[in-house]
Amino acid sequence: MAVKERLRQYFHTEYQPGERKLVRKIDFFILTFCCLSYFTNYLDRTNLNNAYVSGMKEELGFVGDQLNQVQAAFTAGYVVGQIPANLSLHYVRPRIFFPVCMVVWAALTMVTASVHNPQSVAAIRFFQGIFEATTFVGTHYILGSWYTERELGKRSGIFTSSGLAGTLIGGYIQTGIQTNLHQRNGLSGWRWLFIIDGLITIPVAIYGFLLFPDTPATTKAFYLTEAEKTLAVSRVPEVEDRSPWSWRFFRRTVTSKFFWGFMVLWIIAGETESFGANGLLALYMKSHPTIKYSIAQLNNYPTGVPAVGIISTLFWATLTDFLNGKRYLVGYFIGLTGVVTSALILAASHAEDKTASTPMVFGAYYWAGTVYACQATFFAWANDALRYEEQMFRAIVLAGMNLGSNVINAWWVIVFYGASTAPWFTRGMWAMIAVSIALVIWTAGLSFFTSRHEKMRKQEHNVDGLQSRSKDELP
Repeated sequence: MAVKERLRQYFHTEYQPGERKLVRKIDFFILTFCCLSYFTNYLDRTNLNNAYVSGMKEELGFVGDQLNQVQAAFTAGYVVGQIPANLSLHYVRPRIFFPVCMVVWAALTMVTASVHNPQSVAAIRFFQGIFEATTFVGTHYILGSWYTERELGKRSGIFTSSGLAGTLIGGYIQTGIQTNLHQRNGLSGWRWLFIIDGLITIPVAIYGFLLFPDTPATTKAFYLTEAEKTLAVSRVPEVEDRSPWSWRFFRRTVTSKFFWGFMVLWIIAGETESFGANGLLALYMKSHPTIKYSIAQLNNYPTGVPAVGIISTLFWATLTDFLNGKRYLVGYFIGLTGVVTSALILAASHAEDKTASTPMVFGAYYWAGTVYACQATFFAWANDALRYEEQMFRAIVLAGMNLGSNVINAWWVIVFYGASTAPWFTRGMWAMIAVSIALVIWTAGLSFFTSRHEKMRKQEHNVDGLQSRSKDELP
């Protein structure tokens, strides 16, 4: 009966008068733009791996680990842009900032179609990384500004799933382009991919400029009434919103256990996504010791990884909302997944019949796609834990999480998942086992800290409330 009652409460949320209509409006205007933005963001990111296995490698003369060096250049730009991007949201309206960044990265994506060597690709990807830096952490900051704790997990899951959808669909787009546009007007199919992906981004940027509602405190959206704007502000805790340019703010940030706790969490968790994020299944297929795959197969078969990721993300985001925000459970699941899938691929690498072991490798990579669930749940966890902190402090912690992860990933991918180590990535498999175990340990420690901090906050709030009530009752 207790579970039945919990389910009833979960699916029949009680809202204030007018609140349900407000949530529907912000769901439509915020989630549609953020999801479409992240979808095109991931189209532009993953098109590099799709292009690489579709003729770019041979046409531009990629050798050794140059693909990983290009990916590292993107990561370096992404790192440079993280904190400045989120700080900019304090001074520039998101309705302006997000679309401008989108237009710039769309232009850079289309320029990639004109390159003639890997060095040019690397230079373009560096600047592309800078302008794409705001999409992920900036959106999580916006979601935490509009949604309550009971709403946040599902919305975070839908948002991160849209990026995985971009990865999934990107392979099929490349297959269609390769079939219908290859050598049209003298351009290879992979060049058309960059042009089309860039063009897809522009209408989404225009949509955001016209209709994105900024934050509850600054919104001027014409589709929200004054009563709805007031209600939006009242739905989230009232916190200080000071300028982040001060010694006090800097000192508080760098000495905060929240900052380092969540940054290290995402550094570790980010590396558990290495199988999918670095396109290892496509590289495994490209370098398979016994089987020769077609370009269509190289683009289409790996899409099963983000497809599994979407299902896993939505499942865990919904489940952790239902379990009153127990986001840490995902860390234990991912730790188990990382150890088992790596062990399966290591076992396949030692099998005498490499053809017979292929289904086991495919199964391991598809299962590994479930680790994408940590994106939505861990950033929702940070938003939950920092709900009563200053807005810009929360923004910096979210940006710091992604910054730390990408600083490590910039060299991690080269050391452990270099293209020259395909198809088995033996060093990478052992590294995955290590970070998976580390994730379980860190998750346990961080969940203990955040739980204790929340209990202390509630106790202080109750004491302050009792003291205030006593003063009011004095004659």
